Amino acid sequence: MKIALGCLSLLLAPTTTLASSGQPLDLTSHWAGYTALVIFALAYLLVMAEEFTHLRKSKPVILAAGIIWAIIGYVYHAHGLNHEAEQAVRHNLLEYAELMLFLLVAMTYINAMDERRVFEALRVWLVRKGLGFRALFWITGLLAFFISPVADNLTTALLMCAVVMAVGGDNRRFVLLACINIVVAANAGGAFSPFGDITTLMVWQKNIETPQGPVDFWSFFYLFIPSLVNWLVPAILMVLAVPKANPDPITEDLSMRRGARRIVALFFLTIVTAVSFHNFLHLPPVIGMLTGLAYLQFFGYYLKKTSRANESGESIAHAADMGSPVSFDIFRSVARAEWDTLLFFYGVVLCVGGLGFIGYLAMTSEIMYVQWGATYANVAVGLLSAIVDNIPVMFAVLTMMPDMSLGQWLLATLTAGVGGSLLSIGSAAGVALMGQARGKYTFFGHLKWTPVIALGYVASILVHMWLNQGLFGP
Repeated sequence: MKIALGCLSLLLAPTTTLASSGQPLDLTSHWAGYTALVIFALAYLLVMAEEFTHLRKSKPVILAAGIIWAIIGYVYHAHGLNHEAEQAVRHNLLEYAELMLFLLVAMTYINAMDERRVFEALRVWLVRKGLGFRALFWITGLLAFFISPVADNLTTALLMCAVVMAVGGDNRRFVLLACINIVVAANAGGAFSPFGDITTLMVWQKNIETPQGPVDFWSFFYLFIPSLVNWLVPAILMVLAVPKANPDPITEDLSMRRGARRIVALFFLTIVTAVSFHNFLHLPPVIGMLTGLAYLQFFGYYLKKTSRANESGESIAHAADMGSPVSFDIFRSVARAEWDTLLFFYGVVLCVGGLGFIGYLAMTSEIMYVQWGATYANVAVGLLSAIVDNIPVMFAVLTMMPDMSLGQWLLATLTAGVGGSLLSIGSAAGVALMGQARGKYTFFGHLKWTPVIALGYVASILVHMWLNQGLFGP
């Protein structure tokens, strides 16, 4: 907490006055800078209070982004600098557009697989195994860890929570421990893959913009063992508190809809296409992802044209199961994307970009990464991610672009990804599960196990620094 307050105080510290006309203005000690800080702080308080106010988190940050850039534009216009602010905001928009389109394609595929009952079939298969609570604790955690690198940590956590809720019933202790385990595992699994979390995608995207770094596609996998340790340490301790009992047997039958397995295969082909576009053609991976979206569009057309349900006059219910034109529409999958998350991401990018343009991020970078040192600064990044969201924290680090070794960039990526597990409100997965398992998985229930999760956080950092010491440079 002291480190978090220290970082906040850095943002509030005044610095130099306005620069001369024709140069970027230093607004850190100007009324415009202070006003922007207050607006961003108020917006983020509303984001953190979403669980209580039920105000979607995208709304306050979008409004804050517009006001912050309006203030910047006004000040720059008053100093006769009519294009500098415009160029800066266009740069931020380009960064957002590439990441947003990338995420939109991934979300569309996930929604298509959900519509084809891929995840429901997995849930039913696990439920019908008749496993005990401790076995389910390990299996749901293990699946969360290995699915999140592909399907993202939020989707994975919701899927595994559905399994836990289906078999846990009224056993509140099992549901609480299993949900904590899922949040930790999903966040840890997302930390070693460019596709596992928005923050890792942001870091990979920055590598594409900057030839010298920070982290290329394959380097993320150096974090596999540290991420595994981050999950296993608390899991080994928590499983001792899981009841030694078996849930009531459940008999449920469900089959995937027509084309489900082929859509999964197309999703993996899309990922291969995105990576290939970057590694071999030196093009932004979003172009490969959008190309992959075309795979799904053509396959949807194929499902529509080859549907046997309409030709044979089968019932509407059976037609839906088989994959009729009505039951599969790619644009429904697009519409079901997490638009609140995507628009929240827009607000964060523009807000943080505005604060960086004012000059606050340069100040923070100087104190954190020069005076404190990269290691302490990157550990602080993870602690901030538990209180604030990891998206603005990581975007701020990427905007600062401190001069760090690959090992330090991976440390920042690791801590930003897994630091959110320390509190239930620290990650999208935790917030979502508090809603899905309302009354059973709670903030204070998670807080009781924070010391155990913190052991995993510290252990993962130490393992990374020992195992990948050659990446930290001389």
